[in-house]
Amino acid sequence: MKVIIKTDGASRGNPGPSGIGAVIRNEMGKVIASISQPIGLATNNQAEYRAVIAALEKVMKLGVNQVDLRTDSELIVRQVSGRYRVKEVSLKPLCLRVKQLQRQFQSCVITHVAGVENDEAHNLANRTLSQPGGTVL
Repeated sequence: MKVIIKTDGASRGNPGPSGIGAVIRNEMGKVIASISQPIGLATNNQAEYRAVIAALEKVMKLGVNQVDLRTDSELIVRQVSGRYRVKEVSLKPLCLRVKQLQRQFQSCVITHVAGVENDEAHNLANRTLSQPGGTVL
């Protein structure tokens, strides 16, 4: 099974209260799962990574073997691909976890998309900043 995932992380302050959002669709475009949850205090980049990790862990449980993950975080795409070094100490284990998860799939491509193409995930992440608790569906 192949899925298309869009992820986003949000932080009020940097660091500050943060949340993650993800929308997971099958190849026909039907939403099969979504994630919207607060993650506590984090930087925006930490939240972005945590959204990717949560989405990959979720689809692994669903038995997915091909992933097309799209994020509006150019930094994550470039760090995970090795194009950029991970200089920030707090991001190193997060980047390593993403790479470990990628290897669990037959195919796992992470690409950058413009923010306007990521509205659903963006809204899910931002919703967590104004509501106590969150949901993983």
